[in-house]
Amino acid sequence: MPKNQNTFSSLTALRRRLANRAVHAGWRWMQQAGAVTAQTPGRLRFGAIGYGTRLAFPQGTVFGEPWIRLGDYCIIGEQVTLTAGMMPDLDLGAEPVLVLGNGVVIGRDSHVIADHRITIGDDTFCGPGVYITSTNHSYDDPHQPVGKQWPRSEPVEIGPGCWLGTGAVILPGARLGRNVVVAAGAVVRGEVPDHAVVAGAPARIVRRWEPETGWQPPLRTPAPVPIPDGMTPQQLRGLAELAEAEQGEQAQQV
Repeated sequence: MPKNQNTFSSLTALRRRLANRAVHAGWRWMQQAGAVTAQTPGRLRFGAIGYGTRLAFPQGTVFGEPWIRLGDYCIIGEQVTLTAGMMPDLDLGAEPVLVLGNGVVIGRDSHVIADHRITIGDDTFCGPGVYITSTNHSYDDPHQPVGKQWPRSEPVEIGPGCWLGTGAVILPGARLGRNVVVAAGAVVRGEVPDHAVVAGAPARIVRRWEPETGWQPPLRTPAPVPIPDGMTPQQLRGLAELAEAEQGEQAQQV
């Protein structure tokens, strides 16, 4: 290959690398600058947005924010929809319609559609792509398109400490108790008691904890061992290396 072609190829590769770095640096800057907090609300005027709460950039569809209240230390992922009311610019009265407690996490690409009141308790975590709605289409009239029929709305209540897996759907009228686990892809309606695990479409209880009997059916894996207070990263690495060495010795003995 001629020398001038080598030089041209090298310059082209250099330009691409510099452009790539510039694009990524610019995007990181936009993510930081575009995040919504109590101190930097942008165009959004929530009824309340707590200390330490952050809506990642880019945000999804957000409207009816005067009737949306977000607690402290909430994390709202990218492209999350938060809406109060069926459409923007409605007067929804004096009371909030969508209420998130403290420490709530909503994973990216999730949707919380509150035409009727939705409350999500403290420390509830939602994986990506979760759909929570207080309104559902009706199909009473067989002669009218479903999308043109007036929907039904019921309040939704999700208790504190719950975990909603990826793609879970929470339908109007659902009431989840404390520390409920909703499996990925489950479709939940009706009432779910405290400390229950639900799965399927429609969701059903597959495991539950009771004070007298513990988890039934019993858990198949041991509970994780919490990291002791004051443990350093170096100590953790040392424990991991020791565990690997013990496993190797056991394998040799077998």
